[in-house]
Amino acid sequence: MPRMKHLGPAMLLFLIAIPLDGFGQGDLSGLTPKEIVDRVDRIMRGDSSRGTLEMSVATKRWKRSMTLKIWSEGTEKSLIKILKPKKEARTATLKVGSDIWNYLPKIDRTIRIPTSMMMASWMGSHFTNDDLVKESRLIRDYDIQIAYEGERNGIQIFEFTLSPRPEAPVVWGKIIFEVRKNNLMPIRSKYYGEDGRLKRTLRFSDYRVMGGRLVPAKMRMVPADEPGEHTEVLYTDLMFDVTIPRKTFSLAELRR
Repeated sequence: MPRMKHLGPAMLLFLIAIPLDGFGQGDLSGLTPKEIVDRVDRIMRGDSSRGTLEMSVATKRWKRSMTLKIWSEGTEKSLIKILKPKKEARTATLKVGSDIWNYLPKIDRTIRIPTSMMMASWMGSHFTNDDLVKESRLIRDYDIQIAYEGERNGIQIFEFTLSPRPEAPVVWGKIIFEVRKNNLMPIRSKYYGEDGRLKRTLRFSDYRVMGGRLVPAKMRMVPADEPGEHTEVLYTDLMFDVTIPRKTFSLAELRR
């Protein structure tokens, strides 16, 4: 796999939530590793949602902070608009299926992202365009085994090793996925390349109730090949199962 400057998590649009009715809790003793990860994967894919988030990016050369508004419908549709800073306000990204468009208000131009640019950085962050369109399901694309089950840092956890199936259209050689046993909240994901080297680590924290659900409100992605760099996302407002007008996910709305 070629070396990538920015490797970002698909989690920006992966609004991670467990309903407070205990969907993610209960007796897991009878479940296989595949079934447990499937339960986590499904609860990490909400129906419709609307939220506001703060995204901060730190690189060796500069630091940048943005406030964004996000709308999503399943895994197929999403709209992200920058609210602040003022000089970048109205810059927006629309995803419908596997297609992505960016709107640049400074030049009043809508640009469709070509396949050749999918691994390019999104909004100058450690996210990539490919992260926004990623539709792989963990149980479909990976063979899953429990690597560790027990206490770590005072918390009962599951640690899974996910190995890609030969036919799977994924870029990772392996994923190490760690979750809490009591509520299946994600703790950390470590992504390895086909060369066996660690490429990035995604950490989850600041678990709180938002929109009636328990969520890890903060996510930080750290690229392994760029010490000191990171992209951090903090949700400040998040609502689930909201009604979103159909016109929201359109090129006309992207430019508004």
